[in-house]
Amino acid sequence: MQIIPIADAGLGNTAYLVDLGDGSGLVVDPERDPRPYLEVAKQHRITIRHVAETHLHADFVSGARELIALGASLIAPSAAQLAYPHTPVDDGTLLSVGDFELTVIATPGHTPEHVAYLLGDGQQPLALFSGGTLMAGGVARPDLVSPDLTIPLARLAYQSVRNIFDSLPDDVELHPTHGAGSFCSAGSVDGTGRTTIGSQRSSHPAVLASSEDDFVGSLMGGLGTFPPYFLTLRPVNQAGPLVYGVDLPTLSLLDINAIDELIAKGGTIVDARTIVAFGQGHIPGSISNELRDHFGTWLGWMLKSDTPLGFVLDADQDERELVRQALNIGFENLSGKINFDQWRASGQEVASIDLVDAAQIDPADAVLDVRQDNEYHNGHVDGAMHVELGALTLGPADELPPAVIHCGHGQRAMTGASLLARAGVETLAVTTAGPEEIARYR
Repeated sequence: MQIIPIADAGLGNTAYLVDLGDGSGLVVDPERDPRPYLEVAKQHRITIRHVAETHLHADFVSGARELIALGASLIAPSAAQLAYPHTPVDDGTLLSVGDFELTVIATPGHTPEHVAYLLGDGQQPLALFSGGTLMAGGVARPDLVSPDLTIPLARLAYQSVRNIFDSLPDDVELHPTHGAGSFCSAGSVDGTGRTTIGSQRSSHPAVLASSEDDFVGSLMGGLGTFPPYFLTLRPVNQAGPLVYGVDLPTLSLLDINAIDELIAKGGTIVDARTIVAFGQGHIPGSISNELRDHFGTWLGWMLKSDTPLGFVLDADQDERELVRQALNIGFENLSGKINFDQWRASGQEVASIDLVDAAQIDPADAVLDVRQDNEYHNGHVDGAMHVELGALTLGPADELPPAVIHCGHGQRAMTGASLLARAGVETLAVTTAGPEEIARYR
């Protein structure tokens, strides 16, 4: 048995390619772009014949249809009610895949339709692909479907996890889809490294909790915020997303007139250049979101998926990666790209935001911390204001005084500054310093 993890660091998720021994392969919970799975399969001389979905995903557009279009067959929970070809499965369904067997285990909790897949060789169980209901060190959040279902799903998560621990041997490998860094997770979870049922059985919160009520109370207390687009993708994945294939769309270059038209019809300019470049000069009203692993997450946190988008990119940046991340979260209204040097050279207005280090911050200046709540509570600058970056889009901007904005490395801080500037709120500066460094100079 060979199981190859294929991770997306930005989303904190891992898909898996399983070598089924007969030259065929199984992919569990793929994201939209098929290339990573095809490339790894080619390296291992595997042909992808099967895809398995554990649930309707909220944090990314499924790549199942992409792999179906390339010849694979899909296995998915019947309760997901997918509108495209698949083999529907339920608790106890047994399937032959290559030289192995897959047993379906109903594991509602993260979602109502959630299942796990137990891989075995006909003699013994070998590995469990647990999706989100059972994660290393925790479970995935139960509040992404409906407020009325949140508490019932939390209780089902407890029952599902306990059922797995009661029924599987210690040496079964555990392979969750969601992991550390995923906004689908609840509270603090472990990384995506190798673990087993036995290891989790001795330390998992569902085991350590004194009761189901204790577990549910703790779980609900650990739920942070999540990107709004999480509430839009379940129906997209149920109906079936568009299929692009391995050749993703390219961005056409927008001239000045096209940029004006984009803005006039309610579009937004997203500047994906470094925060240094954005600070030195940018198109007024544009939003800074430096292209990095977490680009897609913050794009989906700040904007709606139907917003027409134009992107400012430097020539040496990876346009395909930007398009991949946008499509991966269901953002498909991509109007084109913008050359900022051409914008400046044409005499158009240019805005700027000062970028400073901790030593340059006046101790009398107000400081605004835009990190997540858990980060803030784990340590912050004394007296700092705190508003999560995602909440800056909800309207508190006009209540904020001019401030130096910080996060941990500067990217989220610059995004926050650009949102405030767009709302007409003055920003003193952005700093790349974290709270400990800032505190040393105050």
